[in-house]
Amino acid sequence: MITRPIYQAGRKRYGIDNCEPQKEAVREGKIEFHALTKGHYPGTLMPMDVLPGLNSIGFWDANTSQDWGLNPHRNEGIKIVFFETGTCDLIMGHKIFNLHAGSFILTRPWQLHKFGAPNIGRGRLHWMILDVGVRRPHQDWSWPKWIVMTKEDLADLTERWRRIKNPVWTSTPSIAQSFRELARCITAWNQPHTISRMAVHLNLLLIGILHALAEQQTHENEQLTSRKRAVEMFFQDLMEGKIDLGEQWTLDRMASHCKMGVTAFSKYCRELVNIGPMEFLNQCRLERAAQQLRTQPELSVTDIAFANGFNSSQYFATRFRRRFHVSPSQFLNNAPVRQS
Repeated sequence: MITRPIYQAGRKRYGIDNCEPQKEAVREGKIEFHALTKGHYPGTLMPMDVLPGLNSIGFWDANTSQDWGLNPHRNEGIKIVFFETGTCDLIMGHKIFNLHAGSFILTRPWQLHKFGAPNIGRGRLHWMILDVGVRRPHQDWSWPKWIVMTKEDLADLTERWRRIKNPVWTSTPSIAQSFRELARCITAWNQPHTISRMAVHLNLLLIGILHALAEQQTHENEQLTSRKRAVEMFFQDLMEGKIDLGEQWTLDRMASHCKMGVTAFSKYCRELVNIGPMEFLNQCRLERAAQQLRTQPELSVTDIAFANGFNSSQYFATRFRRRFHVSPSQFLNNAPVRQS
């Protein structure tokens, strides 16, 4: 991995993020990871002469709770990060921004930032790092020649991006679609015409970013926000044990609890936690059961299984082993645990 500094200011030399926590999460199977790189970041190597300036592009899927976060870092280019599903905290400039499905962020090379406070959230995250020849604010931006926006539009995008104070913006359908198409290009990298398709969708993405900035689209529809917030609060109560996990929750009952239909409830669920409602419920039950095994040794495995909504100790043991790769009794005896 190349670790040359991306720029020097006085005696300070700022290096590219080594992404070690992310790479460790990939090795341990905690996230599904797909990326292309010019060598400074994890991923499949791209030739240096292919889409010059595109130094990293990729996405990850985190379908379970995570125990890691990225280190504070800078990048050797401007960066776009899009949250397709899930939630995550961004730390930048001593502020914490809570990111939700549909959020995208824009950074510049000199901006120190960190994903996770301290850990990232579950969800599907896309990113792109593009070198436009700047390392400090006073320098002129030089966009790659494969970007085909008009001179006027590119100048407009440059000026808006340079002056951004709030890094977090609300996405548009076109931005989301561009990232989905780019993800398909990444997973089909060796197929014919992929580079051309990627160039097209990168241009469409930048046009979508310009439109979002020009429209100052920072507020979601109030009704959508309140409905999504109702689901988010319900899930938070499940995770914190404020709702009895031993009750026989069904999909219909959970949707009714949030005062909405099953279709809308399931949609918001996937946006917030990147998995379906019943699977999320089972994850909450298993995590609560694991906590009880460690903190309430007077309870039997069967008692804990029933208390957390499992109909039999055998089914509980099967799901527990699938989640933690050890049996409940091994977990109780402090055996090493690997989550999945």
